[in-house]
Amino acid sequence: MTALARETASQMLWRRLRSPAAWSETVDLFAILTAASLPWSTSLAGIFNALMLLCMVPFLDVRAFVQSLKRPICVAPIALVLLALVGTLWSDATWGARFYAVNPTVKLLVLPVLLYHFERSRRGNWVFIAFLVSCALLSVMSWIVAFYPDLALKSDRVERGIFVKNYIDQSQEFTLCAVALAYPIVLLLRQKRYWFAGLLAALALSFFVNMAFVVVSRTALVTVPIMVGVFALLHLRWRSIAIIAAALIAGAAIAWQASPQLRKTADTFASDYTRYVEKGEPTSMGLRLEFWRKSLGFFAEAPVMGHGTGSTRGLFERVATHGAQNQASAEVIGNPHNQTLNVAVQWGIIGIVVLYAIWILHLRLFRGDGLANWVGLLVVVQNVFTSLFNSHLFDFHEGWMYVIGVGVAGGIVLQAQQAGSKVGEAGS
Repeated sequence: MTALARETASQMLWRRLRSPAAWSETVDLFAILTAASLPWSTSLAGIFNALMLLCMVPFLDVRAFVQSLKRPICVAPIALVLLALVGTLWSDATWGARFYAVNPTVKLLVLPVLLYHFERSRRGNWVFIAFLVSCALLSVMSWIVAFYPDLALKSDRVERGIFVKNYIDQSQEFTLCAVALAYPIVLLLRQKRYWFAGLLAALALSFFVNMAFVVVSRTALVTVPIMVGVFALLHLRWRSIAIIAAALIAGAAIAWQASPQLRKTADTFASDYTRYVEKGEPTSMGLRLEFWRKSLGFFAEAPVMGHGTGSTRGLFERVATHGAQNQASAEVIGNPHNQTLNVAVQWGIIGIVVLYAIWILHLRLFRGDGLANWVGLLVVVQNVFTSLFNSHLFDFHEGWMYVIGVGVAGGIVLQAQQAGSKVGEAGS
């Protein structure tokens, strides 16, 4: 019996190894694990993502995959990676710096792969659920370490309520989840499924409460109203918008009065600006203004093709005010904290055109109705507006949020579009 059982198990394993469906399920599993691990660990996310790509190879339909790469939504991100590679040829930076600057763009090559796979898979929504559940658990952990800082895995423990990573990444995750839940909540209310809608509303509120009373990034404070406004304009009637706007204003006023942390975060806008203008101090806002001012000058020097891949740090070193301690003008950086300027300095107008083509094409992809369209649209909108203050398409965490969000949601949308066109052809 043991030998028979062993033989049966080996036969089952062999059948699964020869089954395209089994490999597709494994790809789905690793995509789900990638999304679930992203809020917690960059290493795990990278490992699961590599395994996901590896599992696609055995039964990949090369002809269909290559055909899918010809779509503009795939061509644009590939073009930015190629531009980064070609841009190494006219850069004055060391070759190590040039290839190091190519690395942040490489993740964009995974986006067409995800679009291709989830155009054929039925498990795309599980990726969204895994990310949401993972962020909910991280929110609970954030509250715990806010009261018990010694439990945080971060060695410096400077940022209150941060178990892993940093407050910018955490705020990005919580903001995306909270606003994304608005669509299913409204849908459930229209279907009169009040208990489920209430549960999701409580979950969304928990993310906002965490950001109000534990920690929030200033970027999130700016982008949340924009993201909520996009949802209201797309999915609500004017009367509902007025009621919800009044409720949000009242809730914001209560949070403002009740949360010293929220007031402190907002007050730093004015204080950082004043200290930079009057004393030249390297405050958070002051440094950004300094980086932007200098980057515009670099762009003006080479407006068409830019200074080349990896050239940014050398340019900042060239214009840094040497000997001026604790001054914003003395800071040297390889990232101007603005996605457009980051691209413009290295690859000029050509890079800007490619970057905005990516955003515009992906926005157009999510013009329809449905959860996948809403999630995909929200991911792009969040990336566009947060990239005013950071280079989020090139940052590891936010960049992978974009690649996974647009890739999975886009695949689901493309699958629905294909199904709709087949129904239309059958009807005609």
